[in-house]
Amino acid sequence: MSNAWDDPRIRRGMTEQLAKRRARIAGGEAPLGWKVGFGAPAAMEKLKIGAPLVGFLMQRALVASGGTASLAGWIKPVAEPEIAVHVGRDLAGGGDRAAAAAAIAALGPAIELADADLPFEDPEAILKGNIFQRHVLLGPVSEGADPAEAKLTVLVDGEEVATADDVTAATGDLDGLVKHVAKTLKAAGAELQRGDMVICGSIVPALDIAPGATVEVRLPPLGSLVVNFE
Repeated sequence: MSNAWDDPRIRRGMTEQLAKRRARIAGGEAPLGWKVGFGAPAAMEKLKIGAPLVGFLMQRALVASGGTASLAGWIKPVAEPEIAVHVGRDLAGGGDRAAAAAAIAALGPAIELADADLPFEDPEAILKGNIFQRHVLLGPVSEGADPAEAKLTVLVDGEEVATADDVTAATGDLDGLVKHVAKTLKAAGAELQRGDMVICGSIVPALDIAPGATVEVRLPPLGSLVVNFE
């Protein structure tokens, strides 16, 4: 992946985004980790970026599996089935792929809930808005899991709407994504740390959702998640 920090749009967007994160932490919120977005080749081409965008997650965004999320006031709500990487050691930015791989302690299923309320043409604005992040669900933790063994099935109201046999085809491999996040954060004055979570981008195109729907993500052998909407 190219050095995203060479793009002035990325520098400006990340600078403002992380300033908002620091302010929220200073206000008493607890951080959870990080997210990757717009990593599919077509998305990067559309935004004219050489690497995925990086955003942050906070503990208050968590929704328990089986819980309900309100979509009141949302403009374009979407759900994204993802893999969550659990980071087991601090990773200094600029480390190689081997260091990134060694930092991955476990994997798990995730669902990100986002409100795509901006045009998909301006990466600076998207970064300043933390890549549409609203909520996240995290499933069981699997140490030593191999993403090559994972298969995805997504159901909406009990009906299958999406599948994937290669869960990293759209996002890129997890080692490379973790390395990219660490490198981007270092350039922005932050750090990927032990205990952080990284959700690695939607495995399939984002699913439009509406009040009353139920979304189930099955990602064996990593686990499953269910979320309801009102």
